[in-house]
Amino acid sequence: MSVLQIAKQVFETESKAISQLSTQLTTDFEGAVEAILGAKGKLIVSGMGKSGLIARKIAATLASTGTPSFFLHPGEAYHGDLGMVEKEDVVLLLSHSGETDEVLKLIPFFKAQGNHVIGMSGKPESTLATHSSYHLNVSVSQEACPLQLAPTSSTTASLVMGDALAVALMTKREFQANDFAQFHPGGRLGRRLLATVGSVMRSKRLPILSKTDSIEAVIQSITEGQCGLVVIIEDGAVLGVITDGDIRRAMQDQSRFFTLTAQDIMTTQPKWIRSSEKLVTAHERMTQHKINTLLVMDDNECFVGVIQVYDLGI
Repeated sequence: MSVLQIAKQVFETESKAISQLSTQLTTDFEGAVEAILGAKGKLIVSGMGKSGLIARKIAATLASTGTPSFFLHPGEAYHGDLGMVEKEDVVLLLSHSGETDEVLKLIPFFKAQGNHVIGMSGKPESTLATHSSYHLNVSVSQEACPLQLAPTSSTTASLVMGDALAVALMTKREFQANDFAQFHPGGRLGRRLLATVGSVMRSKRLPILSKTDSIEAVIQSITEGQCGLVVIIEDGAVLGVITDGDIRRAMQDQSRFFTLTAQDIMTTQPKWIRSSEKLVTAHERMTQHKINTLLVMDDNECFVGVIQVYDLGI
């Protein structure tokens, strides 16, 4: 069997495992979602080995989509970290066999403290399943590993079940893009939705001329300004802008080109945006009008800067 055939076989095996999950869903999934939604505390996610790695990812996904959550290592929990778990918390325990000793040892504590326990395993009759308030069945008919030893399809199934939980919870919470951005201020989405135009606009050494300035002055200002345009202002008010494109179009009439002044070729009523608006709004406006530059005005509609598509970082 070729390497490509092996890869395709893995994809097919794991795809089958994922599609099988929908047939294994019960009302316990709904109960788990409602328990998490109703909890006044956090969702604690724990697992050992490969299940622990999946548990870390599930906790991270939940935390970034509106469900306060963190990963608790079962070994460390048994040696003091159980103090992190409060009575108002809900616990999600992962173990494919449902018999992982380090995980099962924690259940009596959670039961005594009154925590809801959600078990995720591939064995509906396992100790974990029978001692959970809600059980999520992630059993698979076949691992992608040819020896049927390495967790492959089973870890994928657990990961997908965790994603299903996260999506159900964020949908129920009506979690929106702006909420997501609050938890990702350093990413592209956070920058788009949280940063304002005023925080990235160019406000110094702006290319500004008057309407009577010559075409030579216009060309020089565009070149030195490095914005691809020059802003025409009179008595503090913006009359228009001249872009590289305006210059090229004006050059078609070479006989009178050097007799032109700024007012002859400027575009009046240029597109603009307030400095207090978000970068995502600037991006939408540029896309709508098929331009790459916007003038920036303050709340009194006074010209304060220029923002270009390259400044958006998106």
